[in-house]
Formats: sequence, C-alpha cells, structure tokens
Amino acid sequence: MNSKTKKSIVYSATLAALIFLFSSFAVADEQPVNDVSRGKLLYSLHCISCHNEQVHWLANKKVSDWPSLILQVRLWQSISNLKWDDKDIENVAKHLNTQYYHYPVPNTLARKK
Repeated sequence: MNSKTKKSIVYSATLAALIFLFSSFAVADEQPVNDVSRGKLLYSLHCISCHNEQVHWLANKKVSDWPSLILQVRLWQSISNLKWDDKDIENVAKHLNTQYYHYPVPNTLARKK
C-alpha cells in the first residue's frame, strides 16, 4: 500500500468513528423523558464512578420506599451539582428501583413506563 492509500483508509476510519460518536450523542438526547434507560444513562455518566452495588445495599437504611428513593437521588444530584430537573431525578430513581430496590411506584408513574 502506498502512503496515499493508507491516509485515505485512516481518514475514512476516522470519519466513520466520528459519525458513530455523534450519532450516539443524538440517540442519548432523543431518549424519552420518562424512560428507565435515560435514568440508566444519567446514572452511568454521573454516579457510577463513586457507586457500586454495595452502596445500594447500604442505602437500604436510608431508602425504604419510593419517596425516600426520590429524596436520596435528589439529595445526591444536588450535592454533585448536576442540576437535574424533576424528570431526570425520577428517571434515575426508576433505574435504581428497577435495578436494586423494587419498591412499588405511584400509579401515575407506573403508567409512564
């Protein structure tokens, strides 16, 4: 392969990677507002670096139902200065509830799933 062909391959691969990367961001932004996967995305981007499953086992002492789960998510996003709105807090709480806690959620929220 000559130098020009190698450069063309590298350029094409880089362009494909950039297109994939930017389309991934677009998909993340298009997530439905009340979707557990949006909560999972937010949690994995902002929370997982400090948390592991043991944190949620220990949190059982502070989280005993859906309202206390919402309260803890609201508290920690505030401490982390994330400036999430109520829907983001609810989405992360839904993700955590699905993954770890399994508390009943209010009927109005259950219908949004």
